[in-house]
Amino acid sequence: MTQKTLRIPNRPTAVIAVVLFAIAFITNWDASHMKVRATYGMSASAASYFVAILFVALAIGHLVSAFKPSDIEVESADWLAVGWIGFALAGLIGSIWMGGGFILGSTLLFALTARAFGRKAILVDLCLGAVIGVLVFLLFNKLLTLALPQGPLERLF
Repeated sequence: MTQKTLRIPNRPTAVIAVVLFAIAFITNWDASHMKVRATYGMSASAASYFVAILFVALAIGHLVSAFKPSDIEVESADWLAVGWIGFALAGLIGSIWMGGGFILGSTLLFALTARAFGRKAILVDLCLGAVIGVLVFLLFNKLLTLALPQGPLERLF
């Protein structure tokens, strides 16, 4: 009698599926604990529930992909690029958390992500990121009247 064991052909994809399920659970839990309710229409929690459903759909897709046998060899990750992107996200979050504002954070995000993709012109990328950050800030803040995190640069507008 032979025993059949469950073998996961693509273990990293399965791990990502588990992480996506965890994010979906946290998002759903957070939405269920929102105190602000709308007097008419949908409340703010509706968007969070929708995002949680999308995370569940992504997780299911990853699980299907993880258990699907494939003859394609999986490429190894470029961990230096992943590190640069993590550093870029940390720069955005740190800038907003320390009061630097949206423009500085998005400038760092753009320049460091470009570096992760192999671009070496960091000063040019910082200038491009600043221009894009200002344009996005003005679009959201002035045209759409949506509040973005403000720092010293945003107060000039």
